[in-house]
Amino acid sequence: MSGVALAIDIVAVFVLAVLVLSRYADFRKQHCLVVVATLLAWYLCFLIVFILPLDVTTTIYRQCTVDHRHISPTPVSNLTSAVTVNINSSNGSNPGPQLPPPCIKPWSYIPDGILPVFWRVVYWTSQFLTWPQLQTIGITAANTWGLFLLVLLLGYGLVELPRSCWMAAQPHHLLLRSQFKVAKLLTERVEAEETLEDVMEEVRKVSNTVRYNHPLRKYVDTILRKCPSEFQERTGRNMDDYEDFEESSSSSPSERSLVKLHKQVISAVQSQLQTQVQWKMLLDRAFHLEDVTRNQGNGDRQFMHTFPSSEPQAWLVRVLYTPRVEWFWECVVRGWCYRGLALLLAAFTVVVVWSECTFFSTSPVLSLFAIFIRLAESTYNYLHIQSACFISISFLSCCTYWTVFRIRVFNYYHLAAHQHTDAYSLLFSGMLFCRLTPPLCLNFLGLMHMDTAISHQAREQTAYTSIMGSMKVVSFIADGFYIYYPMLVLLLCIATYFSLGTRCLNLLGFQQFMGDSEMTSDLVDEGKELLKREKRKRQRQEEGSSRRRVWKERYGNPSAEPVRNRNHSDVAGDSMVPSRASSTYVGPSHRDSDCMELLQDSEALDFNADSFPDNGLQQGAELGRYQPAGRYFSMSHSRIFDDV
Repeated sequence: MSGVALAIDIVAVFVLAVLVLSRYADFRKQHCLVVVATLLAWYLCFLIVFILPLDVTTTIYRQCTVDHRHISPTPVSNLTSAVTVNINSSNGSNPGPQLPPPCIKPWSYIPDGILPVFWRVVYWTSQFLTWPQLQTIGITAANTWGLFLLVLLLGYGLVELPRSCWMAAQPHHLLLRSQFKVAKLLTERVEAEETLEDVMEEVRKVSNTVRYNHPLRKYVDTILRKCPSEFQERTGRNMDDYEDFEESSSSSPSERSLVKLHKQVISAVQSQLQTQVQWKMLLDRAFHLEDVTRNQGNGDRQFMHTFPSSEPQAWLVRVLYTPRVEWFWECVVRGWCYRGLALLLAAFTVVVVWSECTFFSTSPVLSLFAIFIRLAESTYNYLHIQSACFISISFLSCCTYWTVFRIRVFNYYHLAAHQHTDAYSLLFSGMLFCRLTPPLCLNFLGLMHMDTAISHQAREQTAYTSIMGSMKVVSFIADGFYIYYPMLVLLLCIATYFSLGTRCLNLLGFQQFMGDSEMTSDLVDEGKELLKREKRKRQRQEEGSSRRRVWKERYGNPSAEPVRNRNHSDVAGDSMVPSRASSTYVGPSHRDSDCMELLQDSEALDFNADSFPDNGLQQGAELGRYQPAGRYFSMSHSRIFDDV
């Protein structure tokens, strides 16, 4: 079993890294180098977190063997006296010197020489991904900078993660936050669509200027392939391939301008897709929260949905997850589960903050991490040691990485779920992980007093510390910054608890969710109206689909569906319908006319509702529409009213 645990961790962590990355990146659309670099960075950082507990138990076993080697064995000639001492001690006499308990090799023991090579490969690979000029930057500088970032992110996550779990048990609060996000995201969505509209207009002009035999036409075709498919089709229909290129044309773009336009197209399309997917997911979440708040007062204890789920469910889920079971889970059990998880995470937060403020004290030992590890070390209970190490470092990693996944640096860095994260954000997240994980693990070892820079004891060093270095390289950092700077996590936790950062951003004009803010209440009210509008729109769509389904079931001819907004000629032509029995046209009966009028998919105009669909480029309505004469009409000229 010496290498089985290491092999299992290596394979399991790789699978975990692939699954997490697949949530944020689309492997088919992203560049292979971006995917490989990000996956490698995430994999190495996750691997450090999972392998470090094995290093701790192996180091404790080596320390036990060193302690036993310092004890001289009992000579054979003194066996009689040793037996006498044991008899006297059993009779209650003065006991002699007792030997320490024998060393028990842990089940996950890793032989000597493997971990140093492993840590050397992991550390220098991760640092190569983080610091391109590593030869000019020392290990101490890298760890110091990483510790600086770690305390900032950890102080936020230690408070916000338990509070988010506690707030997740309150559907009304989540609904208000979702309504706030709906109003805020609408602005981003409109801006993204307008930006994409302007970029597509520029692409259209360039495509009309650069003809088929132009030397730069291949670059224009590359740009067009990055555009949405609807725009490509319209551009191809309006393209005259028989017009030759003239060398004297002064309106031809340069190669540098095409490179800039290519970058703008990628950014605009990515931003529009992100906001479109986020809008759909946010609406689904808001509608679900409305259903939860409405069903809490349901006396029948049957969960009723406003809209049926669009995702197919397995038959076992449909059988077991009945409306009654769903009501108990959504309205009763789920809230208590989140509250229990929040209390557990809050207890871990208190332990971490106390240990961060007292880990420098070695006599007496005040760090709770060091106390727990020493208690387990006294009995050589390696299973408890590994469990405590894994749970502790996993909590620290979750608080830190959770903050990395939540932060948003304007429009430069943002991890978007559902495979809509751009390449820059993926690479930036990998760089952050590589910079944060080594100091995170060094800080964790310091909390357990397994770093000689903290314990000041002649103990066996972990292979991780020997390869990645500790903070004792520079005395100023080891005796000052490394000890006192982590105490700032207490101040950051207090600031996060009272939402000082959110209040400052709100004062600066950045829209943040705050219950006692006038801006928040205005955006919440606006979000309520937007949700009502989107609900009416979705209800009309479902009613139309149900009417079309009834039409198909009754007449069995999908091509004979009623057409929305028929013109006068279509209505006049509907007075005669083809008979299935003969090739002549016969007039419809009175009953058929009533059915056709009843099933007519017509509705009154609703200027408050968005008249354009939400898929793709919205069939040219939001990006503009090409006319036969080649003119391009903007979205702003085609809308009658705009309530945004």
